[in-house]
Amino acid sequence: MSTMLEERRRAAFPLSFLAKAGLAWVFVSAFLVATSWGSITSMHLSDPDDVLRLIQVRDLLGGQSWFDVTQYRVDAAGGGVAMHWSRLVDIPLAFSIWVMTPIFGSALAEAIALVAVPLLTLGCVMLLASRIAWKMWGDEEAILTALVIVISIPVLFQLSPLRIDHHGWQLACALVAINGLLVRLARLGGWIIGAGFATWLSISIEGLPLAAITFAILALRWLRDPAAKAWLVGAIQSLAMVSAALFALTRGFGDLAQYCDAISPVHLAMFGWGAVILTLLARIKRPTLLTIMVGFALAGGGALAMMLNTAPQCASGGGFAQVDPVVADIWLSNVLEGRPLWEQVLAIALQYLAAPLIGICAALQLAARSHDGLRPFWRDYALVLGGALAISVFVARTGAVACVLASPLVAWQLRRWLKAIRLMENPLPRMAAMVGVACALLPALPALLLTSAMPVRASVGGAADVPIRVADCRVQDASDTLSELPKGEIYALLDIAPELLIASDHSVFATGHHRGHQAMKVLIETAIGTPDEARETLVARGTRYVAMCPTLHESRTYAKINPQGFVPQLAQDKVPDWLEPVAVPDSNGLKLWKIKSE
Repeated sequence: MSTMLEERRRAAFPLSFLAKAGLAWVFVSAFLVATSWGSITSMHLSDPDDVLRLIQVRDLLGGQSWFDVTQYRVDAAGGGVAMHWSRLVDIPLAFSIWVMTPIFGSALAEAIALVAVPLLTLGCVMLLASRIAWKMWGDEEAILTALVIVISIPVLFQLSPLRIDHHGWQLACALVAINGLLVRLARLGGWIIGAGFATWLSISIEGLPLAAITFAILALRWLRDPAAKAWLVGAIQSLAMVSAALFALTRGFGDLAQYCDAISPVHLAMFGWGAVILTLLARIKRPTLLTIMVGFALAGGGALAMMLNTAPQCASGGGFAQVDPVVADIWLSNVLEGRPLWEQVLAIALQYLAAPLIGICAALQLAARSHDGLRPFWRDYALVLGGALAISVFVARTGAVACVLASPLVAWQLRRWLKAIRLMENPLPRMAAMVGVACALLPALPALLLTSAMPVRASVGGAADVPIRVADCRVQDASDTLSELPKGEIYALLDIAPELLIASDHSVFATGHHRGHQAMKVLIETAIGTPDEARETLVARGTRYVAMCPTLHESRTYAKINPQGFVPQLAQDKVPDWLEPVAVPDSNGLKLWKIKSE
């Protein structure tokens, strides 16, 4: 007879659990700081989004309005670019810098915040994930959950020092929602789920598909058991109210446009409509199955009708629906993290697939072994995790969510495997089993070993050579040179433009952020046009400088389209006579020119 697994009745966050989780976090944080020390001391942020997030925080501390997230030094000629990023992510960064500046000075306070805030996010993620394992099983599984998070490259990448963009907080919000599924009181659990998703959606609308999947699962709970209706009703009420509150807090009412890439009035109306319909439906005593289904159809259909009537472009194109086709084809299609998993290098794809697949199998095993009270929970967990995995198959960067949701389940499965291995008497099968476990936890290892055995220029899955990273073009090393030049606009590749903003007071033509797609289109067309056409565009615009790092992937992309284009020619040191070189340190990879007036 199989052993039934039961959730243990424990306090939410007892001191003993917090102490153990805190100790694990301290050791992991120390390791991450040590391995990232070179980047920390030189303050070289590896991702353009992190750089621009820091600029947004600096602008806020410099006096820019809380409700104004416009980047006025990006496409200044066009009035700047209104970013879609939430102020919620700015709060811990700005608060940390503001508090520590009188003590350490602005530069050191900023450096401390860039390390401390991501590690704080890591602590929240480790705590929330380990809490699931601790509440369901015990200390050993909780510790293993923390270990699984630490060795999960997709998760750890989003939670490392200097990684200050919003992706880490998305992981925390997803775990809040899953923890809500564990709450014994249905209405309270629903409210936690709704609040978790409302916060996530305020940070990034990328959470909308998983929110829809989770709400569909709560609807299934209602259909299975009418007494479980409080889950869905509480969740939709929380989603509607918390979303409205966060919209008022972070966006205000000065801009009520319907955006596809952020929560807008149409989304609030959809959530509110669903909350009203489902609340009224729940008040009907002993409704028939047909009545419930009609209520669900009315809630979902009415919300969809609002979207189609108010913002039809968002229903088909998602968050990038309003991006110019030229930008979508040349820039957006080359952002690998936003591409499907089947377009990724095999070693990367395996890292996103292994943990969720193990987690789904573990959840199904737990459903079969559990009593009636927990069996629905594990089935729902498997469905949520399967939905997160399906989303990541189409958008690779969302895979970190699936991996972090899988971590408690992977920890449970790991403990079972280790127990079975300890019972093996023959050393050869034991060794083979240990290798198998290592490959399951580090799925990229076999692929990387295979890659190392191939010719130097080969790569797993036939992917192209890995380009030089943005961080390898050390733009900030040229800050002294840039500061000596008269202020003006710099025509720069999209990937390095944010670095130029943080290293100087100059403005840039455009950055790789889709709200500025009109300027991005002009930048791209200038890059692939002839040098004479480029001069005409830049002079007419009033641009004063041109900057680029020839080895970056972006210039290679333009060279594939037109090898004789302006940027590909610059990458080959074929400089037109209307550009005058500006001396910069040779070691940083940056090249800079001044546009001659005549």
